[in-house]
Amino acid sequence: MNLSPIEKEIFDDLLSRRPDLASCSENILKAHQLLVECFKHHGTLFTCGNGGSYADALHIAGELVKSFERKRPLDTTLKECIVNEYMGAELSEYLEAGLRAIPLGMNSSLKTAIENDCPMRDIAFAQELNVLMNAGDILLTISTSGNAKNCLYAVSVARAKKGTVIAMTGPSGGLLSKYAHVCIKVPGATTKVIQEAHQPIWHTLCAMVEAHFFPEKR
Repeated sequence: MNLSPIEKEIFDDLLSRRPDLASCSENILKAHQLLVECFKHHGTLFTCGNGGSYADALHIAGELVKSFERKRPLDTTLKECIVNEYMGAELSEYLEAGLRAIPLGMNSSLKTAIENDCPMRDIAFAQELNVLMNAGDILLTISTSGNAKNCLYAVSVARAKKGTVIAMTGPSGGLLSKYAHVCIKVPGATTKVIQEAHQPIWHTLCAMVEAHFFPEKR
């Protein structure tokens, strides 16, 4: 896809700060294009990971559902509809537009019920995604090894439901690189170094996608 000047500036800034991530450029741009197409058609991004990668999954959703670096003006039709509701004038002033992003695993009641009731281990992400995902949605899964079982099970569900899978892994890619439609394999010999490389990439993706839909700077 052709990047807007703002999107290109954000992408170039990543590579100027982290030239070691140049090997990931092509797949970062592919991931960006997939995200833009998903959100353009009112799709949803689902995220998942374990440990520090789970924290990243939560953080990504937070950057997309509300403003990150740019203004997110509320849809005019919604403003007109909400203004006569309770505290509608105030809500219409302060609510922001957003991009649909849901981190899997936040429903503890669901997660613990699955863990207690199901003889197959590690399928909580998969079960939740099975119910919530529609064709055309995206699963972004993060695993430093690329072999996290619960993430792989979620990938199987995403593919079966005609969703798209983006993975972020370490240099080997693991099994996720085999099943993801796009796999961003970052350099790094240890978990901490790999996770340190993941963060600027997904921050850049969030900023680029936001700039695509909401180009006005805050």
